[in-house]
Amino acid sequence: MSVQSETTAKKSARAGMGLFERYLTLWVALCIIAGIGLGHWTPDTFHSIAQLEIAQINLPVAMLIWLMIIPMLLKIDLKALKNVGEHWRGIGVTLFVNWGVKPFSMALLGWFFIGYLFRGWLPEEQIDSYIAGLILLAAAPCTAMVFVWSNLSRGEPHFTLSQVALNDVIMVFAFAPIVALLLGMSSIVVPWDTLLLSVLLYIVVPLVIANIWRRLLLIGRNGQQRLERTLNTLHPWSLGALLATLVLLFGFQGEQILKQPLIILLLAVPILIQVLFNSGLAYLLNRAVKSPHCVAGPSALIGASNFFELAVATAIALFGFESGAALATVVGVLIEVPVMLLAVRVVNSTVGWYEQREGIQSYDECCPSS
Repeated sequence: MSVQSETTAKKSARAGMGLFERYLTLWVALCIIAGIGLGHWTPDTFHSIAQLEIAQINLPVAMLIWLMIIPMLLKIDLKALKNVGEHWRGIGVTLFVNWGVKPFSMALLGWFFIGYLFRGWLPEEQIDSYIAGLILLAAAPCTAMVFVWSNLSRGEPHFTLSQVALNDVIMVFAFAPIVALLLGMSSIVVPWDTLLLSVLLYIVVPLVIANIWRRLLLIGRNGQQRLERTLNTLHPWSLGALLATLVLLFGFQGEQILKQPLIILLLAVPILIQVLFNSGLAYLLNRAVKSPHCVAGPSALIGASNFFELAVATAIALFGFESGAALATVVGVLIEVPVMLLAVRVVNSTVGWYEQREGIQSYDECCPSS
């Protein structure tokens, strides 16, 4: 990559990542402080919120999750599924890592680090719940932030869109069985009715609503402009919903964290390792099958990132606000940006080495400027 093109990529990266996304770790840290403080001083308020549930689904959290997820899914054009064969090697690698490696590697890391190596430093009654949260975090690939990561790595946009659309459809059918299998292997009782209800509420219904809404917005002239205006309007509401959910979670987790502040650091270890492992695996596999770098970059980042909004919602539904599972999923939010930016830096800095392999298209061939 030339100096000029690298400078252009960095400018594009800054443009593609908004203020909120760039400092997500800081906002999460502030939510931790606010949540712990509010939970300590107004515990009755949080307990009242926790009691507002139907069939183990907390209604305030359900509303907040919808505000988070629907704007993200509104960006996804399911018609892009017709393009999945265009970069079939990259699609195949990403599917293998997302669904055949990531949930299982996270389960193994959770069993080793949380269930064995760190066991003596964690509350015994929450061990299984922490492992469950890690599994939920890795069981579904990210839907929204991957567009940011793809932009930062100068990814092929049609590949990214078609891959995310395909993952969303697969998620409807694969999320519940994978979660149930891995939780069952961890000897954790799986309430199937709650799990399936979570899939219906947090995947199927938002996907249907977003797809219908998108089609209606695109009808007639200036449809794309209407869609963009709607996304811009919803964006602050979506971010506010995420922050409010985090404050609620840490309001309930505050006492546990104050007693053992080391918990967050210990939970971050397997999450960090699995992100680096899966992104590296996808990147190397793409090089082995000779995918162009503009496909390998987003493939590696899609293969590593997590749909933490869905994980948080499902953890609360299955195990409750005060569970270790809910806390483990939130730790994923805390380290999402710095870890993924590290992966982006590695992908961008190795483009010369990547394209040295014979038979791999150059960036200009894969993504011509025209």
